[in-house]
Formats: sequence, structure tokens, C-alpha cells
Amino acid sequence: MVTTASKLAFISGQVAVDETGALIGSGDYYAQAIQVFTNLKYALEAARADPLYIAKMNIFVVNHHPELISIIFDAGFHVFRSDWPKSASTYIGVQALADPEWLIEIDAIVIFP
Repeated sequence: MVTTASKLAFISGQVAVDETGALIGSGDYYAQAIQVFTNLKYALEAARADPLYIAKMNIFVVNHHPELISIIFDAGFHVFRSDWPKSASTYIGVQALADPEWLIEIDAIVIFP
């Protein structure tokens, strides 16, 4: 991704909690991925950014195994539909996140045109 952007937004720590802070989808990668991508979508809306403005996204997945890739990406497509971010991205398998019940975390760098 190459840019001449004058304004950036950094979105971090999108995990599977709702607006009250309650965990969504305990032990369920798909349910957590839906909530994580929904939270990312809300963060983009708060920044008044189109999902297509995402330049870089990192997806952290606890205890990754290859079958999880389609589960997590299917959840992303479910949330964003045709607005699925076409960005540089890194999918990273990790041992744990900050909370032992979190299975997925996303951060993103947004570039405004």
C-alpha cells in the first residue's frame, strides 16, 4: 500500500465484547469474529471512514490452525459484505491475548483520501 495521505486513524484492540463490555461468543471463534468485525465497523463509522480506507489490518488468532482461516474470513464477509476491506493484512497466530477468553483481536490503520 502506497499513500500520500494527510490524515490517518489507528484502530486497535477490537475484541469480542459488546457495548456493555460483555464477552460475546465464549469459546466460539465464529461468534467472536462476528463481534470483532462488527466492532471494527463501528470504529470506522465513528471515525467517519469507509472500510475501503483501511490500509493495513492485523488479525490475531489464539491457537491458530488452518481451519480457522475460513471461519474468521467468512465472519468478516458477513459483517462487511461488499465493503470488505481490500487492504494489506497480516493473520497472526498467537498463544494468548490480554483476556484468556478472547480468541481474536484486530487492529487497523486507516488512511483518509
